[in-house]
Amino acid sequence: MHASLMRPSKKRRLYILLACGLGLGSATALSLAAFSSTLTYFLSPRDVAQKHPAPGTSFRLGGIVQAGTVRTTILDGTPTTSFRVTDGQASIPVSYSGVLPDLFREGQGVVAIGEMLPGGTTFNADEVLAKHGASYMPKDVEEALRNAGKWNPKYGPPPSADDWNTLQLKNPSPG
Repeated sequence: MHASLMRPSKKRRLYILLACGLGLGSATALSLAAFSSTLTYFLSPRDVAQKHPAPGTSFRLGGIVQAGTVRTTILDGTPTTSFRVTDGQASIPVSYSGVLPDLFREGQGVVAIGEMLPGGTTFNADEVLAKHGASYMPKDVEEALRNAGKWNPKYGPPPSADDWNTLQLKNPSPG
C-alpha cells in the first residue's frame, strides 16, 4: 500500500516540474521577443544601400550630413528638413519633421533614428542626434568611415568634419 501512495506524489512532482519548466520557457521567450522588438540596429548609408531594410523596420542611420543637401521648409507650422547622410560610399536622403539639434550642420557626424519610407529610397527620421565639439564623431560613424576606407585609426584621428568627404585613405609610408 505504501508503494501506491508514492506514485501520485512522484507524478505530482513531475507535473509541477513540467509546469515550472513551461512557465520559465514561456517567460524567457516573451522577454527575448520584447527585447528584440526594442533593438535598434545601426546601419551606415552603404549598409542601407546593400541590405535594403524593409519599410517600417526601425534602425539608426549614421554618417556625415552631406554638404549642400540641407533644405528646411515649414509644413503646418512645423519645420521639416530634408538632407542626405553619407559615409563616402553611399548617400541616403533623410526627412525629419521637428526642431533639429543646435549642433546639426553640414559636414557634421549625425545619427538619425527612424525607418525607411515605402519605396525604400528615403529615411524618415523620428529623432536626429548631433553631438558637441568639432572633433566629435559618434563611434558608429567612425566605424562606418573606417569600413568605407575614409579613415584608419593607425594613421591619426578621424578626418575633420568639414573636409572628410574629399579625403582618400592615406598610408603615410608605403607597404
